[in-house]
Order: sequence, then structure tokens, then C-alpha cells
Amino acid sequence: MLTFEYGSPSASTILIQMVNAHEAALLEKEFAFISENVDEGFRLIAFQVENWNLDLSPWSAPAVYGEEDFGDGAARTLSEVLAYCTDQSKRYYIGGYSLAGLFALWAACQTSIFEGVAAASPSVWFPGFVEYMKEHEFQSDTVYLSLGSKEEKTRNPVMATVGERIRETYDWLKGQGKTCVLEWNPGGHFRETDQRMAKAFAWVMKQ
Repeated sequence: MLTFEYGSPSASTILIQMVNAHEAALLEKEFAFISENVDEGFRLIAFQVENWNLDLSPWSAPAVYGEEDFGDGAARTLSEVLAYCTDQSKRYYIGGYSLAGLFALWAACQTSIFEGVAAASPSVWFPGFVEYMKEHEFQSDTVYLSLGSKEEKTRNPVMATVGERIRETYDWLKGQGKTCVLEWNPGGHFRETDQRMAKAFAWVMKQ
């Protein structure tokens, strides 16, 4: 995967983010937004995903928008990411937007390497995901969740469950003793994605 890196290589805090091409173009702004809101130095490593629906999906599922089904490439993607997380003296956080946010939550069910998860507008409507999460040990202690205020008002019947599902996710994580917040942002899914992602990372870093 193509990678983008910002910040000091010697920083003790490493932020891991999966991005698409549009988000990759906004990374410099996102890095600046995070820097303005935290006091510590950090390193942001972003991985540009080639096939969004394949590379970030934990298992196969039928398409819910467009015609492209979801694949089961998340395990392969995570193995590539973990190759960047081998220095045990560092603190690692994983985050992402939309399906990348779902991937970040799923990753926390696979490994304890990530101290926190920054999931902005995560696709928790993904078939079977919330049930899967409840059946597995969630190994990160800190979780930021957010959603746009208009996202659950979509006409797509599967994606319209996102509001109910994210509330359920938040309640379950709190019940597991996790430090967790659910923030509602004005507007729909695609509004100010870089700023929303920056807020997510800044929050988990401060906990």
C-alpha cells in the first residue's frame, strides 16, 4: 500500500489511518488540525487503500450501495499495517473514516497493539459487525465515535441503521469499561471529513 508519513520519526505516539485517494489529498490539513489541538509530538502514518470495499471489509457481504460487493481483505490489510507497529516503546492509535472507521474498530478485536481507536462516522451498519464485536474481546481502552446528524436519515434501508447501531456500539463499549465518547457532527456523511478525523485522533490522544 502507498503510505504517507507526517511528523517526527522519533515521536513516541504513532497514529495509523487508512485513507482513500480523496482523503490522502487532505492529510496535510488533517495533520495541521491535530497539531493545533494536542500538546505532544506525534507521527501520522496513512495507508492509501486501493480497493475500499475489499481491503477494509472483515468478511464478504452484498453491496448496499452501487454494485460492488464487500470482500474479506481486512485481515490481509491489518497484517501489512502491523509491520509498522513493532516498536514496543511507542504508543499506537488506529483511526479511520467511514469503512476505514469500521476497520479500525474491527482491528481492536484482533490485537492489543492499539491503545485507542478513532472511528469517525464508522460504517457500523455493516452486516453482522456489532454482533461480531460483542462476541470478541475489544482490546483497546479508548474509543472515539462520531456520526453526522443527517446520516441515519438516508433512504438506504441498511445504512439508515447506522444511528441505532452506533448508539448500541457506544453503550456496549461503555458497559465494557472503555473510555468512550459519541460525538454528533452537523450535516451528512461527507462534510469536513478531515476536520472530523482530526478531532477523533486529538480526543483519543488526550485521554
